Amino acid sequence: MAPKSSTSGKTSSLDKAGAKAVGFDRAAGSGKSTRVGQAPASTKAASLGRTASPDLPVSPDKAAGSARVAVARKSAGAGVAVEGGATSHGGELDRYDIAILQELQRDARLSNAELAARIGISAAPTWRRVKWLEEHGFITGYRAVIDRRKVGLGVLAFVRVDADRNTGVATRALEEAIRRIPEVIWCHYISGSGTFEVQVIATDLDAFSRLSLDVLLNLPNVKDIHTSFSLGEVKSAAALPLSHLRAKGSR
Repeated sequence: MAPKSSTSGKTSSLDKAGAKAVGFDRAAGSGKSTRVGQAPASTKAASLGRTASPDLPVSPDKAAGSARVAVARKSAGAGVAVEGGATSHGGELDRYDIAILQELQRDARLSNAELAARIGISAAPTWRRVKWLEEHGFITGYRAVIDRRKVGLGVLAFVRVDADRNTGVATRALEEAIRRIPEVIWCHYISGSGTFEVQVIATDLDAFSRLSLDVLLNLPNVKDIHTSFSLGEVKSAAALPLSHLRAKGSR
């Protein structure tokens, strides 16, 4: 007669298992039994693309895969590109950002697809990187570089403007007045002798003379101006050097 369970009076599970010729195996580390030939719950969950229950062991490969998916989802939500080692920066320029700046300095008319092909990543992360560079002030604008001689602006002069007094209020008033002069194409507040150094363009010497008498000498708080004329351009509209960034962003 088959042995009875001391508590239930029923046939023991071991006898039933023996009658059915089914073996038992202990799942590694889980403390639970699984039938031979039956995949553990964690393996089944992995094959179905589901997350295993917290009390079941998860293989290292499964854990690594889940971590990669989590990082990808988090990065996508944050607008960060994760692609073939081209993970974007967290605030510092990397080699892809530097390449973008170099290419756009050479030719700002590049399409996003052309730019992506030149720097070596796909179009979507390239577009996001360009937007990031614009939003954070690395790229301040795009413009056409015009040959001034072709449009009849043959005179280029460097003018040092001496202020009568260098108080804060007087200097700010002079700055605002200089910004409103279209013939002044750049202006710097300088150290040493003088207050401002401005670059002025004009069609000819007569036009520059009129500009000096009618406009520059009548600026607020101006004591005197000193002018030097350009006799020829050696280098103009040059791209900014970025080699000092390339060493830092070469990861």
